[in-house]
Formats: sequence, C-alpha cells, structure tokens
Amino acid sequence: MKSAQSEPGAHTSRLPGVRRAGVFATVSAVICSTSMFAIPAASAAVPTFPDNIVVFPNRDFVTIEGYQNHIGETGTVEVSRAGKVIGSAQGVVAAGDVAFEINHPGGYCWGAGTGLNITPDILPGDVVSIKFGATDGGQTTVQDAYVTGDSTLSGSTLTVKGHIGAGVNPAQLEQRIIEPALRDTTVARRDIRAIPGPLTPAPKGGYSSGLEVTGDTFTATYNFDDAATAEIAANAGLGERAMAWEFEDADANRQGLTIAEYGEPGGPGMGGCPNGPLQSGPPAPSGITAAKVSGGLKLNWTPAEAIPGTPAITGYRAVAVGKTVTANEQLEIGKRISGQAATGTTITGLSASEEYDVYVVGVSSVGESYPAAHAIPVTDTTAPTVSATPNGGTSPVAQRVTLTANETGSDIYYTTDGTDPVLSGGVLGATAVRYTGPMDIATNTTLRFAAFDPSGNVSAISEALFKVTNDPVPATPAFTGAPVVGQGTATLTWTAPDPGAAGLTITGYTLQAYTADGAAFGAPKTAAGTATSLVYDGLAGDTAYQFTIKASNANGSSPESAKTAAVTSQGAVVAVAGPDQNIVRRTTATTVTLDGTGSTTGATYKWEQVLASPTDPNKVTLTGATTLKPTFSLPVFQSPMTNDPLTFRLTVTVGTTVRTDEVKVVPVTDRVTIGVAQWKTGDLRIDGTSSVVGSTVTVRVGGPTGRVLGQAAVTAAVAPATGGVYTLRLRNAAAGTTNPGTVWVESTLGGTAGPKAVANK
Repeated sequence: MKSAQSEPGAHTSRLPGVRRAGVFATVSAVICSTSMFAIPAASAAVPTFPDNIVVFPNRDFVTIEGYQNHIGETGTVEVSRAGKVIGSAQGVVAAGDVAFEINHPGGYCWGAGTGLNITPDILPGDVVSIKFGATDGGQTTVQDAYVTGDSTLSGSTLTVKGHIGAGVNPAQLEQRIIEPALRDTTVARRDIRAIPGPLTPAPKGGYSSGLEVTGDTFTATYNFDDAATAEIAANAGLGERAMAWEFEDADANRQGLTIAEYGEPGGPGMGGCPNGPLQSGPPAPSGITAAKVSGGLKLNWTPAEAIPGTPAITGYRAVAVGKTVTANEQLEIGKRISGQAATGTTITGLSASEEYDVYVVGVSSVGESYPAAHAIPVTDTTAPTVSATPNGGTSPVAQRVTLTANETGSDIYYTTDGTDPVLSGGVLGATAVRYTGPMDIATNTTLRFAAFDPSGNVSAISEALFKVTNDPVPATPAFTGAPVVGQGTATLTWTAPDPGAAGLTITGYTLQAYTADGAAFGAPKTAAGTATSLVYDGLAGDTAYQFTIKASNANGSSPESAKTAAVTSQGAVVAVAGPDQNIVRRTTATTVTLDGTGSTTGATYKWEQVLASPTDPNKVTLTGATTLKPTFSLPVFQSPMTNDPLTFRLTVTVGTTVRTDEVKVVPVTDRVTIGVAQWKTGDLRIDGTSSVVGSTVTVRVGGPTGRVLGQAAVTAAVAPATGGVYTLRLRNAAAGTTNPGTVWVESTLGGTAGPKAVANK
C-alpha cells in the first residue's frame, strides 16, 4: 500500500483546530489508492518523497511536508504567476511529517518574514515553490482540476462533475467526498473516492465507484449498496474534493499535489493574517525625497508596482502637513496625481515660515496605501553629480549610454555637438536635450551633460568621447555546464554566439585560465571557429582555476565572458571514491561495492568508514579495505540503527603525496505507517501498511528504541490495493493490564513510524 508518510497533514506537532479534522480527512488516504494508467516522467522541480508541497487553492493554504534535512532552518515559500511573486511567507521547518503550514490555524500567515502582506488568491497554473537561502527546494504547479458543483443523487447513485484542464494527466486524478458519518455505514470509512476507470467495488465494500474524463470534464459516479448511505454521502458536510498531482513515484507517492475543495472560501485562514488581493490597498512609492523650493516642496519618488492579482495602481496622493497645531488642528495641503508611472509632484501654496511633514500613498480602486510613506523636507545646497555608463571609448558597434544623477528627481540635460548643455546662470544651451532614458550612440560623438537637482542646484558639466567604428564583433559566448577536470586538464564546452552580423562567421575562440588570486595563468588557449569544446591542458595539479572565453570574427573579438565557477585540476596523485550510491534495504543483508577505480593506479589504498562516534550504531565491516573495490554488508535494519548516510573515505598514497576523497552510501527504506492502534482489557491491536511485502515490523512502546511489544510479518495487501499490510494482535495477558499509551514501529527494511497514540476501544 502507499505510504501514509506522504499524506499532507497526517502528522503534526501543532494542535489541530476545528477545521483541521477536515484536512486530515481530506488527505488521510491520499496515497492509498492505485492508478491503472501509465505514470509519466517527473518534472525535475517537483519535490522528491518524503518532501512535498501540497496546495489547497480554494483556501489559499499550503502544506510543506518533509524537508527533515532542514529542521530548524527557515524556508521561504513563494506563489508565482506569470513569473511574478504574488504571495510569500517564511516558516521554520519542524520535526515531523509536516514541516510547516501557511494560512492554516497553527501555521504561518502569508507575508510572515517577507513583508509581502497579502493572502494570494491561488489559481490553477500558479507555481508554489520553497527555497532555503539560495537553494531551491522544489515547486508544485497548481493543477487545473476542481469540482464544479454539488453532487447529485438519484436513488442510490451519486454523481460528481468537475473540470480538468488540458495540462492535467487524467491518470493522476482522484475525486473524493469526506463524511465522518459514513464510518457507521456499510462503507466503514469516513470518505469515498473515485479514480479513473470503470465502476469498481470499494476495498471495504458498501459502494462501487469509477471516474470518466471527457474533454475538459470529469464525472465521478458512486453506486451504493443502499439508498440511505447514498443520501449520507450526498449531504456530506465537508464537501467534494478533486485531487491532481504532477508525479507519482515507484512507491505511488503523489508529488506536487493539488487538493481543490469545492465550496471552501479563500482569503485569510486565521485571525491576524492579511487580506486577499481584492481587499488589499496598493503599496506606497519608495525612495521619496522632499526638497524645499520657492513657494513649496518638490517631491520625487520611485513609482510603486501593484502586487500581481491586486487592483491596478491608478495614481498617488501627496500631502504636506504643517507641524503647527492650532485648536487641535493642523494645516494640510496636497495633490492627487494620476497614473501609476508618475514620479513626483510639486506642492505649492505653502508658508515659508512653517515646517511640514510629507506623506505619499498609492491609490487604487480598493483604497490607499497603509501606512503612508513619510518624508521630511530638507533644504539642499549641494550640487548633484552625474555620470555616463559607459563613459566613452572606442567600440566597433553602437553604444547604449545611460546617464545617472546621484540625487533622485534630478533633471539631466545633454548635448551631442560638443556645446555646453547649461550656460552661465543655469540657462539651458540652445541644443540641450532633456535626458529621459538610455540612448544609442552610433557615430563618433562628444557627449556633454549636466544635472539640476530638485532644489535647483546644478552640477558641473561632464564630457565623454565616443568613437564608433561600426565593425560588428561577435556576441560573448557562454559556457555550457561546469568545467570537467582531469589530471592537469579541464574540459570546457560552450555554445556558438551570434557572429555579429549577416555574412560574418566566427573565426576562432580564445580561452584563458585564471588562478584563485585572479591572475591569468599562462598564455591563453585558442580553438577553431567551428569548435564548441576544448581540453585546456598544462594546468598545475591540485590547483583551483576559473576560465573565460571570447569569440572572434574578421572585425575583432567579443567582450570576455564571465568567469566559470572555480574547479580544481587533478594532480599526479588522485583519489576518486566514486559516485554516491543509494542502496535499497532488503530482508537479508545486502552486499555493497565501493569503487575507487578512478584513482591513481599503482598506489597504496586505504578505505575507512567515517563514524559519528566510537559507538556509531551504523558501523559496518569493510572487506578488502586496501583494494580499489572493497565491499561491505548493509545489514537488516534493527534499532538503534539509523538510516543516515554511511560515509567512507579513500586515502591514496604515492611516496609522500597523500590524497583523499569521500563517498556516501544512502540506505533506501520501505515506507511504513501505523493505521489502527487500539487497546482494551485483554486485547491490543496495531495495524499498518508497508510499501514492500516480506519485511518484519517491530512494535515498540516508550520510544523509538523502547521496549518491544511484538513483531508482525508484512503480507500482501488485498487487491486492488498494492504494497503490504501488517497486524499485531496481542490477547489476554500479552495485551497488558493498561493502555501502553504511545507506540512506534520499525521495519527490517528501515522504515519507521510513530509516535501513535493508542486509543481505548
């Protein structure tokens, strides 16, 4: 059977709220049904089990599962639409199957830690991703599948219809209805479900179900054994759900899962969380300056951008509030400015003897920014400075030139005929042009420029000389992938760039190695114009290098590329411990072979296990530890062993030269769950599932390494379920005289589960 460890919300250290039970029901068996269709290849960005990102779009709610290698770290979750972030939040990864949740009681609000204080309206096609610092942790694309109306009942037949988009794999779709009252019927469980295919009896009986996809519509049909049960399902209080997922692994774990809940409202999931996009005011502009000018204040700012999904910014409101208070009143004078792209205004009619505070807000159809952005007016007597990028020079092609003033709101003027843009007394020259954005200089040009700041101060006049030969050179080539090192070599690959213009061809490439201090290493290497790779030889062994490349045509060379990441070339003595390995645990010990054949031949070799402590429970015995290919046995799992990676170090010695390398062997376990755990006097029962048949499950009390209550064999599950099941049944004295409280389980294949509270029956 499929592992319950991939069930969103199935285990959590946070207390569930009233609605949480509905979430548990929704996902309590997400991975307990089988697919009759072929499973397509996974997208590389979808998380790999046990990690997962589960999205509940109707409630704008996200569950982050797994990520136990990041416990205590802060993960940043972003919701993106058309490449723009429309919602984000940060959460700290907790121990357990659920790392953290967003927009759900007990979890984090949208905007937590990121400042994007808006609850996104999550829609099909949106991308929900997680990262830890700069490291991507995977993403889920919200699937376009949802129920479109209430179920319809006819006799003992219940029908649910819904929408399925073109991008959804019909084989990876399930419809479900949650109703706890069904437990007391012939259904004998709190939900019913339908997967693609003809009507099929449910494993526990009570109904048959099937799901049919026609075009962009799916129809789930349930035939119940009796009309009374059908009516209970039709009146389910928790509603109809549609589940769709991007990828299903070999253990049938559903990755990149979307759970659409018909009739559930969106918006803030708990008190104190921010409004949704249609109820949120716009952001305020940034970088506000307020300069005192004759008769008023000149304001400048960087325009605000509406958060995707929110109403458009239609303009701004700027006010100057006098600091003098008379009869509990302060004078306020302001302006309304139309257009999101506005960058400033001048507020006039102000008293020269009064001091003012300035406030600016963005305006949209739902209101204004809160709080307003604040600026304090200043008297400015300092002249601005202005610069050009690039600041002149000779080029074979036209140059795109950007002029920049150091003071926000400055007006820049320039000329291209060698005359001054600003004359004595601050008067503009006859040919001066106001700068509005980057410009192309395609001929030999003398560019002169100056700037006025908001207070009227004028900069010195600057000059840049441009010489354009109009002989196009190639674009800069780009490396493809990291350099591959060898003994004193590095193999570099690249893609051919644009040769510069029609009729021109690449005549060659020039590649240069740099040492860690940034100095060029030796003479550059060259390659033919048709080449796309080069073995860069002559490198010093055991030395770090970076590489650049430029292309040439008949007119000259392209700009030099950015440097590659640093790589270390191999020396005369090399230790290569081989690639990391994932080894599946089995019901008997598994022989594992390490491979150091990539190391220097004819040397002395020594393999050793890197242990966490002298009493490391994962210690193994290496056979042939002085050969290139030693072996060891990965034992059958037994507490207190763990499933942490086993690390082995290879030391290669030639004379006085010693080199080392390490390799990790990662045990791959089965997936086990605890389903039923209940006790009454003289009777203790523990049921669960495993993804693999043939293992033995040990049940413990008092902790993961506590006292053993008993063991049970994993046998094949009854069709149509897959995987295995186990049952530990203790009776009479063996059941104990008191409830054992909490239990844990471990499998001889390494899977573990727990803690699970034992219920009184």
